Amino acid sequence: MSIQYEVEQLADSYGVADSFPKDFGYGGEEADIEDSPAPSDSKPRILLMGLRRSGKSSIQKVVFHKMSPNETLFLESTNKIYKDDISSSSFVNFQIWDFPGQVDFLDPTFDYEMIFRGTGALIFVIDAQDDYVEALTRLHLTVSQAYRVNPEINFEVFIHKVDGLSDDHKIETQRDIHQRANDDLADASLEKLHLSFYLTSIYDHSIFEAFSKVVQKLIPQLPTLENLLNIFISVRKQLLLKLVMGRVICV
Repeated sequence: MSIQYEVEQLADSYGVADSFPKDFGYGGEEADIEDSPAPSDSKPRILLMGLRRSGKSSIQKVVFHKMSPNETLFLESTNKIYKDDISSSSFVNFQIWDFPGQVDFLDPTFDYEMIFRGTGALIFVIDAQDDYVEALTRLHLTVSQAYRVNPEINFEVFIHKVDGLSDDHKIETQRDIHQRANDDLADASLEKLHLSFYLTSIYDHSIFEAFSKVVQKLIPQLPTLENLLNIFISVRKQLLLKLVMGRVICV
């Protein structure tokens, strides 16, 4: 299968409510894997992968394009790799690559080494409402191949479409997928490969929370920012305490 690449284009930049504001900086040219890397290609890369109809494109459209969840029902199946440039600040700056579900890693036209070498996070989407045996097989193939090329990748598993499951079924599904996926890694002597699991749905904030956690892992300044915020909160508490104690003494 010949892999094609396409850059998403929008007329204007806009923000996503309660989520990730974005600007688009690509222009109208279709990217090709053999072209020399553009400046934006140096940004951290997040790959969206999974079987067909697992919900990859719906996730991207809802989180970054303000699309209503109900509108995603009319999306066509992805047949090309779509590259989406996300830029909301100097800290949140990365690319989303949405892969078609039929990607074949054994296809000689698929340069997985180039792709995985520049990847910061790989999100594998599993449809929780479908039989996920095949998805687990593809998950293992995908992450093991990526890990051999770039062991620094953050591997994330979105157990998706859980809005149609009961709470007990959600927990049982997550436990089963977690156990099977890690057993497959252990059998392949890949115990050092860590998978993070999230229960997600585009019909609530779970998908925004999950994506937020993925993006935070790609921000190298995050520990420093968190430390500064903790210092600010501590100093503020001390000032408030002194103010209160001063008023008590005056009374």
